[in-house]
Amino acid sequence: MPNSIALTATLRSIRAKLDLTQEQLAERLGVSFATVNRWEGGSSKPQKAAREVIAALANEAGLNGANEAEASESPAAAAEVTRRRRGKASAAVPSTKPMEQMLWDAACSIRGEKDAAKFKDYLLPLLFLKRLSDVFDDEIDRLAEEYGDRETALEIAEGDHSLLRFYLPAEARWGVISGREAFDWPAKDKPRDIGEHLTKGVRAVVKQNPSLSGVIDVVDFAAERNGERDINPAKLRGVVETFSDPRYRLGLADVQPDFLGRAYEYLLRKFAEGSGQSAGEFFTPTEVGFLMAYIMRPKPGEDCHDYACGSAGLLVKLQLVARELDPTSKVPLKLTGQELQAESYAVAKMNGIIHDMQIELARGDTMINPKFRTPDGKIKTHDVVVANPMWNQPFAPDVFANDPFDRFRTTGGITTGKGDWAWLQHTLSCLNDKGRAAVVLDTGAMTRGSGSKNDDKERNIRKWFVDRDLVDGIVLLPENLFYNTTAAGVIVVLNKRKPASRKGRIVLLNASLHFRKGKPKNYLPDEDIRTLAATFLKGEPVEGELANITREQAEEADYNLSPSRWVAQGAAADHRPIRSIVADVLALDEQARAIDQTLARLLAPL
Repeated sequence: MPNSIALTATLRSIRAKLDLTQEQLAERLGVSFATVNRWEGGSSKPQKAAREVIAALANEAGLNGANEAEASESPAAAAEVTRRRRGKASAAVPSTKPMEQMLWDAACSIRGEKDAAKFKDYLLPLLFLKRLSDVFDDEIDRLAEEYGDRETALEIAEGDHSLLRFYLPAEARWGVISGREAFDWPAKDKPRDIGEHLTKGVRAVVKQNPSLSGVIDVVDFAAERNGERDINPAKLRGVVETFSDPRYRLGLADVQPDFLGRAYEYLLRKFAEGSGQSAGEFFTPTEVGFLMAYIMRPKPGEDCHDYACGSAGLLVKLQLVARELDPTSKVPLKLTGQELQAESYAVAKMNGIIHDMQIELARGDTMINPKFRTPDGKIKTHDVVVANPMWNQPFAPDVFANDPFDRFRTTGGITTGKGDWAWLQHTLSCLNDKGRAAVVLDTGAMTRGSGSKNDDKERNIRKWFVDRDLVDGIVLLPENLFYNTTAAGVIVVLNKRKPASRKGRIVLLNASLHFRKGKPKNYLPDEDIRTLAATFLKGEPVEGELANITREQAEEADYNLSPSRWVAQGAAADHRPIRSIVADVLALDEQARAIDQTLARLLAPL
């Protein structure tokens, strides 16, 4: 197998000869489906041990000495095997379903022990440890290719940890944790069970990799309460076994960062479904995050910030979209985020590492103590800000009357009651002279106070933003997308440097009908996300979907910025001609008379 073309032909020939799908071939090779998919696509190559197994399978298939003609015919034959087994589904497109099933199986195996808000604390560090271990194995195999064998590679890695992303001590490697590899524990340190083993393992990882402190060691797997373990060791062992399934390997060649990240977010979503409002605080639906990223269109090297970052999903999506828009660029975005909750902060750190992204994170209350500041103590400004802060958060005006950063008094005044516009005032303080932002808020923030005879602080802040031409547009989302509410949200887009064609105007996009029913939540279809973003950025009026209003129109409406106020939507009615309806009624009358006559004949003898 001298090159990837020959490897692709060999793998397809094996599948054709042995009548195997990619999934079945993956099982025979002891790797994941995604790995086989990559090998066949030529985007990665197997390492030495895997090549030996492939060679043995080629022998079994009678492919030794196969000529070029046979190899050239095999792709079609292999594809035919796939079509026969899978119907219309394409084998070339990896699915997150197996990964999702693994994650949820693991969650269900301990759900009786902990409620949803708690068992995430155990599963996510375990998932992360599995990822670290699989990547460590991949990197050792890479060194083994270079230095001759795995034993030598391990010795070299132990002497120079900088050769690896993260160095894992032996007791924390998944083979040892799962019991598939032996480890000689010192007598005084030998754990009694899997809970103690995992706790010792993650602490050993942190000792070797201080940057993972507070990320992977956030729970004690052996914690006890009233003499009983929080998590039963037998159930914990079941989770480890689920994660040990060879189909679910999480190494560098097995899954792309985004592929793993989507499955990871699936798990977060399931926690949100089970936990209600508290879980919804740290999760923004994936498709909403991508819509925000496509509207922002981040450029390589731009400074991007999320001041209520939760699991850092919005920042991750900005980077993914930036790569898609400019795939040749090697310059990453500068990503920063602040999060109040310790658990969500740890999840954000894991999410960044899983996606192989550098995200600078800080903990703290953004409204009271924004952590990202300039050397002279002012709030640091950014090119792009994205956020989904808590909706309708109670806001105490007296706390901010003397705001040291002067975010409120000079930008429309200090609000009362709900804090949605206070978040937008903070957003504005985070933007540089060319900055733009996308912030998710409750729909009521666009209308409260408009049309009222009484003075309203929220309406006055909206007026201030509109009068200074800072509002680029509003996107009304469908109902029942979010996990802490069934209400529809809006994406508020701010821009401090609008293009000439949008100056003095506000784009109002009503996307409320762009959804599909899901269980338990609706969702935006993937194929609609880019279209909606493109429609918003183009800004041209679309009947029943988009209005482009002037500042004067906004003033006439007393600064009601709800897209539904300007863009009415309704299901299209199918109006038939009266003549056609009358004809149908007459035909039904004829049918009724015929039935009556038939029934009379049948009943006459009686």
